[in-house]
Amino acid sequence: MKAIIPVAGVGSKLRPHTNTNPKVMLNVAGKPIIAHIMDRLIEEKIDTAIFVVGYLGDKIEKFVRANYSSVNLKFVEQKEAKGLGHAIYMAQEFMDDSPILITLGDTIFDVNLKEVLKSKTSSLGVHSVENPERFGVALKEGNYIENLVEKPKTFLSKLALVGLYYIKSGVNLKKGLKELLDKDIKTNGEYQLTDALQLMIKNGEKFTTFEVDGWFDCGKSETLLATNRHILHKEFLNGKRTDFETDNSQIIPPVSIGENVKIKNSIIGPYVSISCGSTVENSVIRNSILNKNSILTYSVIESSIIGENASVVGTFKQVNVGDYSEVILS
Repeated sequence: MKAIIPVAGVGSKLRPHTNTNPKVMLNVAGKPIIAHIMDRLIEEKIDTAIFVVGYLGDKIEKFVRANYSSVNLKFVEQKEAKGLGHAIYMAQEFMDDSPILITLGDTIFDVNLKEVLKSKTSSLGVHSVENPERFGVALKEGNYIENLVEKPKTFLSKLALVGLYYIKSGVNLKKGLKELLDKDIKTNGEYQLTDALQLMIKNGEKFTTFEVDGWFDCGKSETLLATNRHILHKEFLNGKRTDFETDNSQIIPPVSIGENVKIKNSIIGPYVSISCGSTVENSVIRNSILNKNSILTYSVIESSIIGENASVVGTFKQVNVGDYSEVILS
């Protein structure tokens, strides 16, 4: 079974972190986003992973090759950002009559794929949302999708496509994508995968849907932190360890603390991920992510993301304030 994983995006909504790192390499709940995706694909017996790389793609390739050598890995480049449909078409040489699973590189899923991968037809992951204009949407007639529309300007359906696509035949996918590019069909100035799938439907391809209750977008700082909270909470309920070695510090689970992390005179948690090699001293951290080799001292932070090899140094203040006073410390 093959999976195509587009990871070429710049990740502008996650700057400044993506100025030096591709967004799929950002830490969430103890490991890079792409590691969560790969671990799940391996659980589902995916044996070939095709990455469509672009911006800082060498960093992604280096990490994946170092950690997932048991999988047949392929890398193709999208040299120009022309949309998701164009990105997937870059992997056309690997599209044959066998099925393909497409999963977006910045979205972590919590869904049972075993039945989906047994489907006799192509099937698209959907979730009912109140703001469907932000997504591609599916309109169904009975069990099958009748129409797919990318980012509709008027209400058509609440069934949003969430970035998980099971395509029964790679050949048919290639034909749909080629037709998209040959006819220069664009939405919002880009070649959209949704439009290519709609061409496949017009040409007779049958598509069903499957419900995805747990899908976690990591494309913005607030959604990255929300995903971090969800995964840490789930791992805590499943019994992940909470007995981390510290020096005169308190750990409030759920948290994830990597190897060679030094914590002294601090309060950590809840919902904190600290990557390997980091140091935290005389600080309080809640609902935050510290990427590897970061340093945090004399600080109180919440809902924050600290980049790799970054240093944040604050200061504690002592005050003596009388009644009916107002003091603003910064």
